[in-house]
Order: sequence, then C-alpha cells, then structure tokens
Amino acid sequence: MLGSTESLIATVVAIAVTLSFPFFLYGAYYIIETDPVTWDVLMHHLKFIGTGLALTTIPMVVWMIPRLLDQFDGAALVHAFLGLQAYAMLAFAGTGIVRILRAKREHDLYHDYDEDVLLDEIGAENFDHWRSRLRIGVFGYVFFWLLAYAVGILRYLTQYVLS
Repeated sequence: MLGSTESLIATVVAIAVTLSFPFFLYGAYYIIETDPVTWDVLMHHLKFIGTGLALTTIPMVVWMIPRLLDQFDGAALVHAFLGLQAYAMLAFAGTGIVRILRAKREHDLYHDYDEDVLLDEIGAENFDHWRSRLRIGVFGYVFFWLLAYAVGILRYLTQYVLS
C-alpha cells in the first residue's frame, strides 16, 4: 500500500501524467475547431500542449529515467520503449511544424490571415508533405503515449497499490 516516500512520489507522478491528457485533448480540440489559426490561436493551443508535455516530461526526466536501470524487468522496458516511441513521433511531428510555422510567418498568415491564400501557393516546397509529417507525428505521439500510459498505470497499480 501507499506510505513510503517512493510510493508517494509514484502517486504524484501518476497523477501528473494523468492530468496531462486533458491538456492534450483540449489543445487538440481548440486548434481543430478554431478557424482561422492566427498567432494568438496558435499560442493558446501551445499553452495547453506545452502544459501537457511538461506534466509528462518532467516526471519522466526527474523520476522515471533515473530509476529505469534499477527496474530492468519486462514491463519497465516495454513502458520505456513505448514512451521513447512517443517522443520519437513528437520529434517527427516537429520536423513538419517547423516548416509550416516558417512559411506562415514569412507570409504573415498568423497576423494578416487571408482566406484566398492557399498554403500550397506561398512558396513552401512540399507543404502537403510537411502537413502529413505533422499529422502522422501527432497521431503517433498520442497512440504511443496512450500505450505507455496504460503500461505505466498497470506498473503503478501492481507495484504500489495491489502489492
């Protein structure tokens, strides 16, 4: 049962990571439902996504990674592998968003939105390719994040609650 310092920290980590998901959901909902995507809309979206990432990444870097080698069992390795895949997909998405941000900023489409300007026409090569990378990366991040989360919660339950 809960009581030791380690189990208390594990509980705080589980809560923090669990709380990140509503931030991801709202950030995704907001950017999908808001048109046009102005700079203010993008910044509002990124506040929620950034908060979700912080709630996941800080516990991972501060508590999970340093303990990984001490817990070299199958579930820990699966959890770490899935988490690593999630962050790899996030990096993949980042390669697309950087090009999209640059092109939209160069043409001032965040501040002076023009519905008649098609993103493919603003001179950005392979714009559909970069959008695809962003979408695939975001979908992949969420997919692997959910899998890693499920394994992490199962590990938490078996190690700290049901033991």
